[in-house]
Amino acid sequence: MELITGTVTLEGPAERFTGEVHLDMIETPAEPARLAVALVRFAPGARTNWHSHALGQVLHVVDGVALVGTRDGSVVRATAGQTIKCPPAEEHWHGATDERFMSHLAMVVGDGHGDGTTWSEPVTDRQYAAALVAAAPKTRG
Repeated sequence: MELITGTVTLEGPAERFTGEVHLDMIETPAEPARLAVALVRFAPGARTNWHSHALGQVLHVVDGVALVGTRDGSVVRATAGQTIKCPPAEEHWHGATDERFMSHLAMVVGDGHGDGTTWSEPVTDRQYAAALVAAAPKTRG
């Protein structure tokens, strides 16, 4: 057993994120291990760029409300304690709502040539606004 100490909080790079995002790498694998895990914290309105993972990704929401969108316009709204599984090669993005912070654990199994993530363009403000509407909680009338 090993206690891991000295995790450093990094700023999410602007070429992969919109808004204020911070990452704590919990597990950065060395061969033969392939599991990468990060605690990712998003300020209100912050989000990833479009991206995909060769072997998929699992997101476990720790705090706040997460939005996860796909190219077809589908949006999942998840709250603390809920988990979202993104299938292999599916282009998606994830981030916070516009009203509060959100943190999730992001888990990716690498493909033997890195973590298997392919990054694309930023999610536009228009795409993000549409996701907020699509994921808004429904009120009973």
